[in-house]
Amino acid sequence: MGSQEVTNWQGKHVTVAGLGVSGIPAAKVLHGLGALVTVVNDGDDERARAQAADLEALGVTVRLGDGATLPEGTELIVTAPGWQPDKPLFTAAAEAGVPVWGDVELAWRLRGLDGREPAPWLAVTGTNGKTTTVQMLASILKAAGLRTAAVGNIGVSLLDAVLGEERYDVLAVELSSYQLHWAPSLRAHSGAVLNLAPDHLDWHGSMEAYAADKGRIYEGNRVACVYNVADKATEDLVRAADVEEGCRAVGFTLGAPGPSQLGVVDGILVDRAFVENRQKNAQELAEVSDVTPPAPHNIANALAAAALARAFGVPPRAVRDGLRDFTPDAHRIAHVADVDRVAYVDDSKATNTHAAEASLAAYESIVWIAGGL
Repeated sequence: MGSQEVTNWQGKHVTVAGLGVSGIPAAKVLHGLGALVTVVNDGDDERARAQAADLEALGVTVRLGDGATLPEGTELIVTAPGWQPDKPLFTAAAEAGVPVWGDVELAWRLRGLDGREPAPWLAVTGTNGKTTTVQMLASILKAAGLRTAAVGNIGVSLLDAVLGEERYDVLAVELSSYQLHWAPSLRAHSGAVLNLAPDHLDWHGSMEAYAADKGRIYEGNRVACVYNVADKATEDLVRAADVEEGCRAVGFTLGAPGPSQLGVVDGILVDRAFVENRQKNAQELAEVSDVTPPAPHNIANALAAAALARAFGVPPRAVRDGLRDFTPDAHRIAHVADVDRVAYVDDSKATNTHAAEASLAAYESIVWIAGGL
């Protein structure tokens, strides 16, 4: 089922793998387009049965407790991003020559279905900092007067964004390694890999496979591949990517930037990538104090967001205003209280060692209260 067939879903046999935040909307959208949809799900609990009943009332077939068997006649599988690539369902699909798409791939293929010019995607991935960076990016784009939204792995459905009535000039898209694995034809306007550290290796099978899936975000980029100067693995992914002619590698650094980089000079966020004569010139974008909180890893997030926004042609003032307007989500090195001259900080969003290390580095002297795995 190639891209040339994407406008004709009538009678196509599509299997949706997984009930949940991506599976249910995908099933409803595909059914609405005239596809013959079967949803398969491993679980068969009370919640799954209620979800199944809602879909069956629409005319969607649902098979609970059997996510391993490929339904007869399947021409395409649309999978929830968390389903591992080695599941028997996908083995059977490979043997039968049936393509597998994720919800991101489906959304990408359905852009412009209503005849409107689809909004370009500015895409962000990385082991940590994705959500904050995408939210910063959306704030900057809004400050430039652009109609935009932060969507994707951030919890806002890409399907809703590309098929809803709201018209966007550009989308700020957070993508996980899972989503990128199942998005073979995604081609962003510009993309960024913020950092790479071992994560989800049980799902990907190896660090190399994990990195390769992250690197998919650069494939086909038109204007800029944004990488982390301090994390050589991200630059290696740029070098390996097949991009459109004229697309540039743009680095971000907490130090003074070289040509084609964004960085920090004397407390100022500076652009030496999207300026005339970048060998000699630099453009001030914002002050470190405009970033909340001004921790090193968050300054890096701001520089990555600024690079993507500048790649889209956003003026310097919008970068400053967007960063000033941005408020981070809860539990991200959030100051809770001062007791007996000791500051208490909530950073419970740090769910892996890489994230915790970055947050701890924001303070000179700490007592770490840790829990979980």
